[in-house]
Amino acid sequence: MSELVALPDPDPRPQPPEEPGPNECCGSGCPLCVLDLYNDELQRYRAALAAWTLRHPDAID
Repeated sequence: MSELVALPDPDPRPQPPEEPGPNECCGSGCPLCVLDLYNDELQRYRAALAAWTLRHPDAID
């Protein structure tokens, strides 16, 4: 008897970045603020999700 092996999805839905916690920004104007980095990651996520949605038009939210 053979077992079926589930293969990983070759095109998984992009996952949103983790939002920084309320105390992660020190408010001192750092050149690489965690909020700026999060916004950059969020923009990349949204672009990746839009492209993924075009490839998977039948996907349900």
